[in-house]
Amino acid sequence: MSEEQPATTAATIPGFGGKLRAKVRNAMFGPQSTVDLVQSTRTPLPLAPIDYTDPDQVTAVLDLAAQLGGLLLSCGTGNSDTVLQLKAVTSAYGLTRVQVDITLTSVTVYHLIGARRTPVTAMRVVDAPSVDFDRLRRVDALLRSIRGGQISLEDAVERADAIEASPPLYRLRIIYLGWAAMAAAVSVLLGGGPSVAVVAAIVTAVIVAAIGELNVRALPPFFQNATGGFIATVAAAVAYELSGLTPFDMQPSRVIASGIIVMLAGLTLVQSLQDGMTGAPVTGSARFFDTMLLTGGIVAGIAIGFEVTAFIGIPLPPISVASDPNFAESTVRVLAGSAASVAFALASNAGWKALGVSGATALLGSMLYYWLLLPIGVNPIAAAGAAATAVGLAGGLLSRRTSIPPLVTAIAGVTPFLPGMSIYRGLHALLNGQPLNGFTALASALGTATALAAGIALGEWLARQMRRPPRLIRHGDVKRPKIQRRRRRHVAGTQSPDGSANPVEGRTRLSRSARAKFGRRYGRAPGDESVDW
Repeated sequence: MSEEQPATTAATIPGFGGKLRAKVRNAMFGPQSTVDLVQSTRTPLPLAPIDYTDPDQVTAVLDLAAQLGGLLLSCGTGNSDTVLQLKAVTSAYGLTRVQVDITLTSVTVYHLIGARRTPVTAMRVVDAPSVDFDRLRRVDALLRSIRGGQISLEDAVERADAIEASPPLYRLRIIYLGWAAMAAAVSVLLGGGPSVAVVAAIVTAVIVAAIGELNVRALPPFFQNATGGFIATVAAAVAYELSGLTPFDMQPSRVIASGIIVMLAGLTLVQSLQDGMTGAPVTGSARFFDTMLLTGGIVAGIAIGFEVTAFIGIPLPPISVASDPNFAESTVRVLAGSAASVAFALASNAGWKALGVSGATALLGSMLYYWLLLPIGVNPIAAAGAAATAVGLAGGLLSRRTSIPPLVTAIAGVTPFLPGMSIYRGLHALLNGQPLNGFTALASALGTATALAAGIALGEWLARQMRRPPRLIRHGDVKRPKIQRRRRRHVAGTQSPDGSANPVEGRTRLSRSARAKFGRRYGRAPGDESVDW
């Protein structure tokens, strides 16, 4: 991975910082992430120049930036981070006065060239959001190469086209297995037993397969989510009815809530709120409306499932109020939350290194949530925000060490805290004549999502403050470097046999093994007096 150019930063000029401090900082925080690096882009890099008066080359740079921006947005990257990275791409090729406009469905990059200030614009339509961590990692690696001046414009365009046309990292059955494992882990996280975990995994696998088939047939996403909510409700009711013939305890609310969380995990509720908090209200509003519409599809499917199960004579039982978990139950939930995060990352085409980082960050957040915040009486919404802050901070630091985009750990790390149970509880209350309890639960779900978005944004900001990007020094601002004299070595045996001083002062005496090796190579014996060892 590329680093900053040594001749352009203050940290690389002698006298600006101690070596011990730099070593400690590198060991603790590691290299900077891509978003951190692009903040120091102020002047063009001389390693990949283009003809700034040629409209074709300028258009190629702008089109490359728009293409990479579309890939970042489709993978769930926020508006502000995408703008920074696009300006890093254009400034790396010498275009430093570029205007970038991003909406939910398009990316527009604008620049003026020539003495007549001829406008050049490139625009790309953004595909429907689909979480693909492997594609995001490859785009991040390409951005690092461009930022470091290691790749020409033609090669960068070729790599971007290859990334856009690349197939998923895993086969379809592996992705289905990841979603099923995530549902099983979430059901255990919500307090369900092994039987509930098995039923939740099977139901979720059916939901994902059905939504995939409907997506191939171009059914609108609203109806896809409605179908998924309907399948989850009816399947949970049937499993609850059949559980009377078995010794296993079945809790349909856990099965439905796990299905809701699985479908919510692929949406951008947290990212939409994060865009609104980081100064991108247009994109944030569009994402929020899209997420609310798709969540409404899930709610509509569950509501239809309630009516169907009541019509066939299988009413769902009321939701039991869970007691406060003890230490053993909290430990199980901590492990289940980490397993759910790893399973979600697997279903989102994350590599093995990203799986480990996602599980570690989710484990840290779950430990903070269940072992510290809840036992001391912190409100669950505030506890979720604090846990998300820890996830954002730890994910940002771990991502630097492993060269993984921080968005991967942020999305996967907060998966155990998604408010699936609150949504189901609110909907169940609304359909059973309890509007006050229903709206309270839905408001709690929205508050939890807001707390998660705020925590992630704050945690990533803290991670960047722990190691700020080096700023480029303008011409005339460079201080005079300190010149350190080299110390002379006082080596034994620097005098000749007659007692006079050796004309070659400071020459290091070789060891016996080194003299023997030298003699074998050049045909001279170690005892040869004509050789100055």
